Amino acid sequence: MPYRRAVGTLLPTTVVGSYPQPDWLIDRERLDSRLPPRVRARELWRVEEAYLEQAQDDATLIAIGDMERAGVDIVSDGEMRRESYSNRFATALEGVDLDNPGVAVDRTGHENPVPRVTGPIRRTRPVEVRDVEFLRAHTDRPIKITLPGPFTMAQQAQNDHYPDEESLALAYAAAVNDEARELKAAGADVIQIDEPYLQARPEKARQYGLAAIDRALEGIEGDTALHICFGYGHIVRDKPAGYSFLEELNGCSVRQISVETAQPSLDLSILRRLPDKTIVLGVIDLSDDAPVETPEVVAERIRAALEHVPAERLVIAPDCGMKYLPRPVAFAKLEAMVAGAAAIRAGLTG
Repeated sequence: MPYRRAVGTLLPTTVVGSYPQPDWLIDRERLDSRLPPRVRARELWRVEEAYLEQAQDDATLIAIGDMERAGVDIVSDGEMRRESYSNRFATALEGVDLDNPGVAVDRTGHENPVPRVTGPIRRTRPVEVRDVEFLRAHTDRPIKITLPGPFTMAQQAQNDHYPDEESLALAYAAAVNDEARELKAAGADVIQIDEPYLQARPEKARQYGLAAIDRALEGIEGDTALHICFGYGHIVRDKPAGYSFLEELNGCSVRQISVETAQPSLDLSILRRLPDKTIVLGVIDLSDDAPVETPEVVAERIRAALEHVPAERLVIAPDCGMKYLPRPVAFAKLEAMVAGAAAIRAGLTG
């Protein structure tokens, strides 16, 4: 579906960001056996450095092709170039000592090596601009690119420079903003920032989370999104039925809020507390033991949300990134998502 026709689609479908990387590209056994890396983890790649970018390009074409064949309206690059959702950008910034990492407690309660901030955080070069250019050149659909959010990056770092965490988060926000402006200029239709730690650390989020988000998206025209989640379904099996930080996001500048509803069986009445936002509705359960949804199951999940949010303010998506799923399962779930959304759309417009 060409971009100009997709713009006005009711209940458009999208992805949250990641798609399964091929086994020939990344060591999935190693990936599955550890926490998502915050520092660089080059040992995960199966392709030597000289050929890695070419291999990542080829994997990106596979991800784009799968999303298009499944019928997804707004596609991503599948995050094929990333070891995790956050470390590629976070480790590309000035002010971080990568040779001597720090330690921070992960949202799962485990210590994890993290970037150690030893000087002013600055973005000195484009990080994902080529990613957007490559994606834009290989699809005519609307495209989404994702960035780690400033609040989350501040929680995933050891701060040995700034006077407090708020100052660190705002410095990260300025770096995200610099990148986001260039991503928009390169052709990104939707810029999404990933902020799972808003949910994990709500007290700190209430202190300075919204200020960091607004700084990160300052001056960014067009659609912006923020993904807030409980963690990958592969890692976090038991998810609560409610967010500890969600309705507060109605007061920030981001246009779309991406939430999980399928795996946690979210109490959808909370969506009424976001009257000014478009909801990117997670309707696909990504936990390891979740079966492939039927279109009817997807349609029922959308129908439940329509009791609280009008169709004009809904975008349909998986709960979270699909990185840890087997590729055939991920593709089948995307097909079911698209078919379920189409069934509801036909009922609303037919």
